[in-house]
Amino acid sequence: MKRRKYSRLLYAFLALFVMMNVVAYMHAYKFTHFTTEAVPRTKDPKALSVLNKLKVLATGVDNPKPKHTRLPLQPFNTIIVNSTKRLECWSIQVPGAKGTVILFHGYSGEKSSLLTRADKFLAQGYNTFLVDFTGSGGSEGSTTSVGYHEGIEVRDCFEYVRQTGEQNIFLFGTSMGAAAILKAIDDYSIAPQAIIMECPFGSLYTTVCNRFRLMGVPTFPMAGLLAFWGGAQNGYWAFSHNPKAYAASVTCPALLLFGEQDNRVSREETDAIYAALKGTKVLKTYPEEGHDIFTTRNQDEWASDVSAFLRTLPQP
Repeated sequence: MKRRKYSRLLYAFLALFVMMNVVAYMHAYKFTHFTTEAVPRTKDPKALSVLNKLKVLATGVDNPKPKHTRLPLQPFNTIIVNSTKRLECWSIQVPGAKGTVILFHGYSGEKSSLLTRADKFLAQGYNTFLVDFTGSGGSEGSTTSVGYHEGIEVRDCFEYVRQTGEQNIFLFGTSMGAAAILKAIDDYSIAPQAIIMECPFGSLYTTVCNRFRLMGVPTFPMAGLLAFWGGAQNGYWAFSHNPKAYAASVTCPALLLFGEQDNRVSREETDAIYAALKGTKVLKTYPEEGHDIFTTRNQDEWASDVSAFLRTLPQP
């Protein structure tokens, strides 16, 4: 009798384990694979009803491929950079530029979401080069690796701009884009004049856990399974994707921006990244802002902080 009881328990455990992995695999796939279907993107977890939260927990997020919402107001050139895929970029130039800022968007973003930030850099006398990562905007593909393979794309865009003769290159990234910048510097030793980062996550596993907490559900064991399958589907070990470790390779000047109401990235993650940076560094926090710190009420302060940082750097 005991043997049968243990056998039933073992089969029940195996069935539960398989079911959890199937759900995690499906969630990871929908999180890292964009769809071309005309479906609305799943809302922020805070805006979901209990019923919709249960639906998302069961089936995963709806994740349509990010599309451009507008074009630059200034004359611009569309550039294709060959990287992991063909990347579509916008180059906007100003006379007598002090250098070029390459801008990288966050998860489920695209380059038109960076146009207002680009305007701030243009007003300060810098050319801008806005990038669509693989799977976003006008770039090829339909997947994202949440900053892992995007590190290669940061390198390739940096090299493209450098080969035009530009030597004064700055990198800007928000969220996933900031994480990709850190990975590119760590993996490929690219040497920008300086980097500006908004709310990079400390590790992929941590950011997955944070999303589970937003849904109001326990992180164990599903967060680990989702991270594992997300990495496996995209060809990497997810638990080694740690921007706070990559930050130790940064020796150029760095400005790190953080919203104190951020529910996706913690202050502890931000402090760990800041502590690891080896060069001249500045940490600026915004008490009333969340993960998106570039809000209408905060744009002027953001521009002032970025301008103050850039003025401390050696001029060409």
